[in-house]
Amino acid sequence: MNPGLNMTYLILGGHVEVQKYRYLYFMILFTAYILIICCNTSIIYLIVIHKSLHEPMYIFIAALLLNSLFFSTNIYPKLLADFLSEKQIISYQVCLFQVFIFYSLSCSEFLLLSAMAYDRYVSICKPLQYPTKMRKITVVFLLVLAWLLPACQVAVVIILNINNKLCNFTLKGIFCNNSLIQLYCVMSRAFSVYGAFVLLNTGLFPMLFIIFTYTKIILTVYRSSGEVKKKAAQTCLPHLFVLINYSCLITYDMIIARLESDFSKTARFLMTLQIITYNPLFNPIIYGLKMKEISKHLQRLLCQSKLN
Repeated sequence: MNPGLNMTYLILGGHVEVQKYRYLYFMILFTAYILIICCNTSIIYLIVIHKSLHEPMYIFIAALLLNSLFFSTNIYPKLLADFLSEKQIISYQVCLFQVFIFYSLSCSEFLLLSAMAYDRYVSICKPLQYPTKMRKITVVFLLVLAWLLPACQVAVVIILNINNKLCNFTLKGIFCNNSLIQLYCVMSRAFSVYGAFVLLNTGLFPMLFIIFTYTKIILTVYRSSGEVKKKAAQTCLPHLFVLINYSCLITYDMIIARLESDFSKTARFLMTLQIITYNPLFNPIIYGLKMKEISKHLQRLLCQSKLN
């Protein structure tokens, strides 16, 4: 607590031997952050400049990668600064803001993946209705919903906790996540119920919807020709791969935040790094390599760069 500034500071206690390995940590995570920015912006750039990629499927991919950029920017600059600092601390107000961005964008990723699943469902199962069902206004509506709905719901959680009394000032993590709730003296039942509602609304229900749509796609593809099966594999497998990976990482986050203190600090640290690195770094690589149209334009871009 800083009485002069009326600020409450929290200690980020999840770092492992940061004094010894600070420069190694910094270089590894700084490199990862630069790669995340370059890989994601490259795919977004290709989708923006090529009219052949101005289709709902690719627009949703661009939105997903943009979401990853915002997600990473919420975590990496502060994390990198902490590696070079003598003390790894964060003000309570900034911590709440980081929690807000972290979970609103995490939930947005599930909703964006749901929108992508719906797009693939209509394209493969109801191809004749695709032009009417996936109009520009529909795509815009789904994008706005994917970002606005989680932001509003997570904002309520943050507002409910602004004046909550803290009995502990040391977080187990290296950034602010839902482990923050372990620092409060009292957690109201209403907050727990609302938190479960948000989890169902922006996590479980979208997941069930995705499972339903891909089940319908698999059944349709099974009865279709080889060409349809090939198209489905090219467009659906990257989405499924990203969904499975992301679901595992979010499950990690939920488990890590609730594990007792006797759990290995090093293992917790490594798992947390996976959460913030894996998806933002590998999503553009997966889409760049597995999506035929994006891969084609990416190869041309790389060839032009070599020639120049």
